[in-house]
Amino acid sequence: MQNGLLVFMGNEESSMNYRDNWYPFRQDSTFLYYFGLDISGLVAVIDLDNNKEIIFGNELSIDDIIWTGPQPGLQELAQAVGVQKSGPVTQLVILLQQAQKSGQSIQLLPPYRPENKIKLSAWLNTTLPGIEQFISVPFIKAVISQREIKEAIELEEMHKACSISADMHLAVIQNAKPGMKEYELAAMAESIAMSHWGRVSYPTILSVNGQVLHNHYHGNTIQDAQMILCDAGAETNRHYAGDLTRTTPSGKRFTGKQEELYTIVLDAMDHAVSLLKPGITFREVHTQACIRLLSGLKQVGLVKGDPEEAVANDAHTLFFQCGLGHMIGLDVHDMEDLGEEYVGYSDILKKGTSFGWKSLRLGKTLQAGFTLTVEPGIYIIPELIDKWKAVNKLGDFINYELLEDYRHFGGIRIEDNYVINGTGSEKLGKHLPKTLDDLYAARG
Repeated sequence: MQNGLLVFMGNEESSMNYRDNWYPFRQDSTFLYYFGLDISGLVAVIDLDNNKEIIFGNELSIDDIIWTGPQPGLQELAQAVGVQKSGPVTQLVILLQQAQKSGQSIQLLPPYRPENKIKLSAWLNTTLPGIEQFISVPFIKAVISQREIKEAIELEEMHKACSISADMHLAVIQNAKPGMKEYELAAMAESIAMSHWGRVSYPTILSVNGQVLHNHYHGNTIQDAQMILCDAGAETNRHYAGDLTRTTPSGKRFTGKQEELYTIVLDAMDHAVSLLKPGITFREVHTQACIRLLSGLKQVGLVKGDPEEAVANDAHTLFFQCGLGHMIGLDVHDMEDLGEEYVGYSDILKKGTSFGWKSLRLGKTLQAGFTLTVEPGIYIIPELIDKWKAVNKLGDFINYELLEDYRHFGGIRIEDNYVINGTGSEKLGKHLPKTLDDLYAARG
């Protein structure tokens, strides 16, 4: 970036059900990455034309201090992170107005919080849709080019996040049993994140209905011979995320059908991980994982024909409707607020728009320093089966008659997080059981 004002919006507190009852505060990740201040109500500007960085915010009033206690002043906060200039928000408004009058460019990242959109529209004297004219694609790409390559101190924090996440899942694996409520297991997992001075990195998915991809309902009673899909992760106090998934039998072991399909998912995962290295596109890794999934499903009779041809015709999307993974870091879907077309794809490789492919968040060529998830799955969705079967969609590849025997099977997903290194990849975090032998041993 060579010129203009680069504006970094920090986040505000956000009201839950009345003004002073707030959701837990979460700072904007790009603001954290560049300025490191985990405090609400701040905005930072890099003035490239005048070689200045400024942090803007409002000092606490005595009424604020009564509730929060004394806090460092704005200038003290700025100097603590190497920024020499600071000022009240009124000065920021003047700076932006002067820039507009003089023709100095104002460059924004896409705002996603309604509070920030409203403030920006007022400060820039434009409508809410009018903010779009200030969003800078070069600015977006510059931020992504730095944040997507994780440095050593970030990887330390991500190992920590994934290790805490592994402890969360181990508690579920070891304690799940018929008769429990899903929310009892979810509470065990989430308490571990809090016990490490962190929190969950996204709302926990824990359900016996694993075929529902983002199932946040926790009210079911666990029955014998069910599978429990848990997709949960910890966010450290420095806000780096873990994102792991395990599928666990409700009893000591899976049933025969469950074990067969679990083995297929695990084989697809192992194959995908073996392909991770600099220079390969993640779209190709996803494609090869899908071929491996259908090869396994062919062995049990649910799929017919050539698996590679079946994937080319999108037959895999009946069983695997989402993408194989996504970037992870300060956000569980790292930098997704900046746009998947920039974070997960490139000027050359564009995101697909068809069913299944439109849900692949990452497709571009992998580089050393990328951190990402790998999460293949098989999801038996009765409503989707009925829709396809009614028109015999891809009947040359799908054995609809046998599929009826799996109608209430549910879903299986297995997920770990990886960093791309010079020759391949390394798993982030401590060991967490995923082979059948390890899983059964952990179940006791």
